Parts: sequence; structure tokens; C-alpha cells
Amino acid sequence: MKGGGIENPVFEPPSPDLGRQRQASPTEVDASVPAAEEGPCGWGRCAPKALQLCNNPEGYLAAYSLLAIFQGIVVNGLINISISTIEKRYELNSSLTGLISASYDIAFCILSLFVSYFGERGHKPRWLAFSAFMLGLGSLIFSLPHFSSGKYQYGAKLEDTCQVPGASSANFTCNASTKSSLPNYLYVFILGQLLLGVGGTPLYTLGTAFIDDSVPKHKSSLYIGIGYAMSLLGPAIGYVLGGQLLNIYIDIQIPERQDTTYTKMDQDDPRWLGAWWIAFVACCFAIWLLIIPFSCFPKHLPGTAKIQAEKISETHNDGSEVLVESKNIGKSFKDFPMALLILLKNPVLMSLIIASSSEALVATGFATFLPKFIENQFGKTSSFSATLGGLVLIPAAALGQIISGILVSKCKLDCKSIIKFMIGTCSVALLLNTVFLFAKCGNEPFAGVSETYNGTGTLYNLTAPCNANCGCLRSMYYPVCGRDEVQYFSPCFAGCSSHLFNNMKKMYHNCSCIGRPKRENDSEDFLFEAVPGKCPTRCKFLPLFMTFFFFTVVFTFMAVTPTTVAILRCVPDKQRSFALGVQSVFLRLLGTIPGPILFGVAIDNSCTLWDIDECNTKGACWVYDNERMAYLLMGISAACKIITIIFVVMAVYLYKPPPASAALSQKDSEMVSSI
Repeated sequence: MKGGGIENPVFEPPSPDLGRQRQASPTEVDASVPAAEEGPCGWGRCAPKALQLCNNPEGYLAAYSLLAIFQGIVVNGLINISISTIEKRYELNSSLTGLISASYDIAFCILSLFVSYFGERGHKPRWLAFSAFMLGLGSLIFSLPHFSSGKYQYGAKLEDTCQVPGASSANFTCNASTKSSLPNYLYVFILGQLLLGVGGTPLYTLGTAFIDDSVPKHKSSLYIGIGYAMSLLGPAIGYVLGGQLLNIYIDIQIPERQDTTYTKMDQDDPRWLGAWWIAFVACCFAIWLLIIPFSCFPKHLPGTAKIQAEKISETHNDGSEVLVESKNIGKSFKDFPMALLILLKNPVLMSLIIASSSEALVATGFATFLPKFIENQFGKTSSFSATLGGLVLIPAAALGQIISGILVSKCKLDCKSIIKFMIGTCSVALLLNTVFLFAKCGNEPFAGVSETYNGTGTLYNLTAPCNANCGCLRSMYYPVCGRDEVQYFSPCFAGCSSHLFNNMKKMYHNCSCIGRPKRENDSEDFLFEAVPGKCPTRCKFLPLFMTFFFFTVVFTFMAVTPTTVAILRCVPDKQRSFALGVQSVFLRLLGTIPGPILFGVAIDNSCTLWDIDECNTKGACWVYDNERMAYLLMGISAACKIITIIFVVMAVYLYKPPPASAALSQKDSEMVSSI
């Protein structure tokens, strides 16, 4: 998921370095958190007494949680389930929509280190007010293409029945004016995602740090855990809400047409597009309302200076800690290169970062394209696929993190044991990944794509002797299902020359390309030769696939929290926040940015029928090779998990625990503390 570099510190177990803790200097604390900056809640001299009830960690946590929920709804929920609809509406292929998904991480990656470095010294709540403004603006920009692209013309060029030779194609010759400008809206979607990335950066760096600054150390994990739990709730709401809105027609009201060659669409019609844009507009104004509470918080909440004075700093006894302490690295911007170099030279840290980046690649790829995979593999509607994908991905991810956090905490695992635990979870996830081998669906019969026209014509050619004189257009996809249980590109390509309406349902007759029913005894029962829509899928593997995939996600995310804990333990105490920032950058460069793009290229590579207009311009894909798609996605997932296991094993062997004397000192210190 997005923001994967800072997951759930609520589950961080007690550090093995407690024996090397030292009391923070009150002088340092007072210098960094002056009591004068613990102002009232309000705007300048306007500080109503009612607002002071919220001038505490609980009030800030409530505002932070709401912002995290809405960020998750938009970035990890609505955008992912809208991808398939945006592809069809704006004639984009999966590679380009993968670029849209990756744009958020590009902005986050560029800004993460600098925002966390400079914002540390600034007014963090006001940074979050800026975050809310940018998230709302990005959501609004992302919805703008719907308002500027005009009404969805689903039937403007609808090719219906077989016509007199040449009659249907005479009016559709290629010229410059027929070329669509819809793909140009790609840049608007990318701009919206970049703005969302700008808004998300302070939320998951400075917003979390402000919580840690404002509460005692023993409560910090609880408060941060609540905030991150809310961020997991966001995508779940986004998937369900967005999935239900896809049941509404994209322009709200389905246009009525008098011409009998046009039929009123329903959700089973492949031309159906849902109202993907409504939730983006609503979230924009809801997020902007959160600017108000964040702008009224003081730079530090009351009592912060006292809390900081009582906190103790954990240190890790290795060579880099001595260097950081002796040179006092991190006090000014000129220390930035040295601080970064120390982390980059830590082999355990870099091994864990590469391993987590490999897992992030798979996680973001499936988060983006799982609804599309379900829709095409199992013949479901985009609305049902989006809802089902959200109901599986989000609970499984949350369950995996909770289980691993409890296990690591209860068993009190040290750093090396935590890394070994990660090897086990990744290995199980790799084995479960084989679900793609036995729960995949074969290709449904499609004339001219997966099979010929009753033995005539050739594969991958929609034209055959039975429809050669119909003058059919390939520019509009309007599938029909024949009584022979074979799908045809359109009534024209099925050779149907007439149609009738039976109970408002359109039925086609006199179809020269459609053979006899597969069950000869039922030939008299058919009142039609073809009906609009895709043929019902004969694949029954959806429950099996979703069950195995659920547990694959559970074991995949069981490695997330241990990875974060291991990273926090293997770096110097003063560089732990910076280490998470470095992980966030690598996570996006190696994982969440290329993930959707790589998955999109793989899905495009499995396409067998593209939307091609009169000018031979390629648009979205209409039909995929299901087996090829399943094998490609399994191959990418398996390869990434093998890379993860290799680097986690390397981390185990490269890790050097503190000297034994330090361990004895830790036991003595724990005994004194308990007394």
C-alpha cells in the first residue's frame, strides 16, 4: 500500500537496547521545545475556551485520524477501483493507467527526505493544514476530466446488425477530426496524483512525529497505532463506497434514444461506465474542512517540554552510533550527506529495505489491478470486482500486520529472530502464490479471437466468410452471446440481420455466423439466435482463488511490521526516523512506482483484442488471454518474493548483535528498573 515505509509502529516490541538507555539532557530538551511555544488552541488572539478542550494529544489524534482516513479513501481506495473505468472512458491502456497510479509515489519519493528534515524544525500542525489543502486540491483536480470531456457517447457509432455491403462504413472514414483527444486527459490525472503525493508526504512523516513528541513514550505506540489503524480503514471505505458508486451511470442519467438500433444499457453491458468521479468531489470538500482544526493547533501541545524532559533515548551499540554521537550528526543541513551515507553503508538496513521494496512492488501492483484481474478472469462487473477486491485486500493486510505485531511482541523476539520470522512468512506467501496455477480460468469462446467461426475464417481475425459482406466496423465493441454459447464482437460480426424486442429485451435473429446450440435437444427452446452482452462465464474458481489469495496477502503483510521493527533496531538511535525516511524513498523507487507500471505492462501483454478506431489508433483492451494474464502475474509475484527471501537471508547473516557485555549490562539495568 501507499506509505508502506512507516507501517504500524504500535507493534514495536521492547527494544533489546534498554540497558544502554540514557536520560536526555533537560537543557537539550528545553532548547528544542521552549515552553513559550506551547500556546493555546486558536488563531492568534482568537482562542475560544471551547477549543482548549481539543488542545491535547487526543484532540490532535482525532484530526490526524480523520485526515489519514480520507487520504486512504482517495489514494488507496477510489483511485484503484476507478482505474478500469478511466481506461475505457479516456481510451488509455493499462501501462498508462499504471503511470497514473505511480505518480503519487513519485511526488512522495521526491519530497519525503526534505519535508521530514526541514519540517522537524517547523510548525508541524500547520504543515498538516497544508497537507489537507493539497490532498483536497489533488482530489478535485483528479475529477476534472469528467466535467470537461463532455457526455459519455456510448452509442454514437453503434454498429448493430448486418447491413447492405458498404452502407455502414461509408460515413466513418479516417480524418484528423475523428481522432480522439480523450487520451490527453492522462496528464490531468497525473497532475492530480502528484498533488495528492505532495499532500500525503507531511501526513506520514511530520504528522506521526508530532504524535511521538506530544505523548509519553509508553503511550506513543498506542497513539500512533490508532492513527495507522484509521489509515487502514480508509482504503476499505474507498473500495466499498467507490464500488457502489460504479452502479450509478457515469452521467447519472442514462440517455434515452428513439432509434431502435440503440438499447438502454445495464451494468452487464461492456459499454457501461460508472460514476467514478462523485466520491472524489465529495472527498475534496470533506478534506478541506480539516484545514480548520490543524490551523488552530499550537506549535507544541501543552506539556510537551515536560514530556520531552522525561523521555529516555535508546541507543544501539555499533560503530555508526559512536560516529553519530562524536560528531553530533543531524543538527544542521550540512550533516545531511554524512547522515545519509552512514545509513547507506549499513548492509543490514539496505538488505531489509530492498526486501521490503520487492514486497511493495507486488502489493501495489495487486492493489491497483486486482479488481481488473477479477473482472476479466472471472467475468464479473467492475462494481462487483472493485468491492470484492477491497473486502479481501484491506482486511487481509490489516490481519497480517496485527498477527505479526502480536507474535513479535509476545515472544519478545530480538532483532535476529525477527528477521528469521520474516523468512518464514515470506516462504509461506511464496507457496500460496501458486494459486494462480490451479485457480485460473480458461478463455471463453470468442469468435475470431479464441476460436474460428464454425470452422471458417482464422484466429485473431474478426472477419470471416459469413460476415464479409456486412461492412462491419471494429471501432465499437458491442458483444452478443450466441445460442451456440460463443461470444461475438457485435451483432454485425455475428451476421445478424434482424432483431426483435421481447419483454424489453433485445434479441437477434437470422445470424449467419452462429451455429446450432451445443445441446441439440434444446434447439426448440431458443427464441433467439443471439442476445446482447457477454456469455456467462463457466469458470467456478472465484471462491477458491479469493480464499487462497486472502491468505497470501495475510502472510505477505505479516512481514511488514517486523521489517519496520528490525530497521528501527539496526540503526543508531538518532537516525531511526531518518532510516524510515530512507526506506520510504527506496520503497517507492524500487517498489510502489514500478509496481503498477510493471503489472500494467504485463496485463497489456496478455491482450488479444484491442479497441481500434477508424484511424487504426489503439485504445483500451477489450478481451484478454486469461491464462497468459494469470501466468504473467504469478511470475512477477513469485520472482519478487524470491528476491525478498534472498535479501532477508542476507540480513540474517550480515547482522552483528551488540557485544555480550552490553547484553549483561542490559539485564542488570532491567533488574534495577524493576526494583
